[in-house]
Amino acid sequence: MKDGALHNWEKRSSENQKKYKRFLERPDKNNVLKALPQLHNEAFSKINCLECANCCRNYSPRFKTPDIKRIAKVLKMKEGDFIETYLRLDEDGDYVANKTPCPFLGEDNFCSIYENRPSDCVRFPYTDEDVIIKRPQLTIKNSTFCPIVYFVMEGLVNVQK
Repeated sequence: MKDGALHNWEKRSSENQKKYKRFLERPDKNNVLKALPQLHNEAFSKINCLECANCCRNYSPRFKTPDIKRIAKVLKMKEGDFIETYLRLDEDGDYVANKTPCPFLGEDNFCSIYENRPSDCVRFPYTDEDVIIKRPQLTIKNSTFCPIVYFVMEGLVNVQK
């Protein structure tokens, strides 16, 4: 992450939270959706998730029923045992990891269930879909720990000007 736009990104993201919130209150949806693919691809070309893994350290995806069934099968566990071992219900009634970092994150930042990871993990950080503007609180939260979201938000705010 040696890109100038990413230098000191955590501090700059913290300083720009109000700007992101204002932007997400009234985004030009067409411009945002048009700009997302390029910004998303550019961010992923500059940022190596395996060097970061902040999402896996600080965030738990929702484990939906199909995820639980699939992962339990791969781990050769009964679904109930998988839930009891790895998950808890959050305040929204969703299954999430029972601890952080994610129990499937290795010390090398590789995911031990990567090919079968939850759909939330597959989609994260949602920078190539309209979730980025449909769920502004989530986007703002994600921009505090994910350099890709920060990079994309900076690009979007500059596109809007």
